[in-house]
Amino acid sequence: MSTKHVLITGGASGIGYGMAEGFALAGFKVTLSDINQDALEKAVNTLSSQYDVSVKGIILDVTNSEQIASAPQRVDAPVDILINNAGIQFVSALETFPEDKWRLIIDILLTGPAMLTRAFLPQMYAQNFGRVINVGSIHSLVASPYKSAYVSAKHGLLGFSKTIALETAQHDITINTLCPSYVKTPLVENQIAAQAESHQISEEEVINTIMLKPMPKKAFIALSEMADTAIFLCSPAAKNITAQAIAIDGGWTAT
Repeated sequence: MSTKHVLITGGASGIGYGMAEGFALAGFKVTLSDINQDALEKAVNTLSSQYDVSVKGIILDVTNSEQIASAPQRVDAPVDILINNAGIQFVSALETFPEDKWRLIIDILLTGPAMLTRAFLPQMYAQNFGRVINVGSIHSLVASPYKSAYVSAKHGLLGFSKTIALETAQHDITINTLCPSYVKTPLVENQIAAQAESHQISEEEVINTIMLKPMPKKAFIALSEMADTAIFLCSPAAKNITAQAIAIDGGWTAT
């Protein structure tokens, strides 16, 4: 599998960068995409200096139809593994949720992965191999207040994944969704601050009484856990694992 090429959206930071590091460590050819050129160049340079694998970067706005359509031609080799990871968050009660923010979250978290998957599927059909891994969330499976757009998009991602898994079943292509509870990233750090403001409590209370409270293991998910699970889903052992929501949740959904 180390000869395979993985494209990771939102790869310059957070979960995307952590997964890129895991794939590079395992010897995969890695392409990162991001909308932040400076962060992208820094991520590519750092990974290239640390791992003896090909690491490239492309600018990609997953809300831009032209950039999505041209992505298969802008990478320097056919993509075997597509990881739809790019994301944003906004926390607000529905009655004060800005409509443009609501629509943007759906566009980035749901429409973007769908259109990017559509762009790369012909290539995967031609090579009769493909792995699509959508980075969902525990909020693909459960809900929390003040996150209506995010929860809606992440739930929708599961339905999308199941549908495309059926459409691609005659090929060596799988599509699955990783559903982690809270991973300690800059995005989650911002959520902690936003939740503290929304609930009028301290950030420490947000961590202990909101984020980690539903998790019997009481721990944030490590970036390496995300990468290792994704790498397993790309292995021959997982060739019949498709249309699945893989919960990495410290027992959250068991309660």
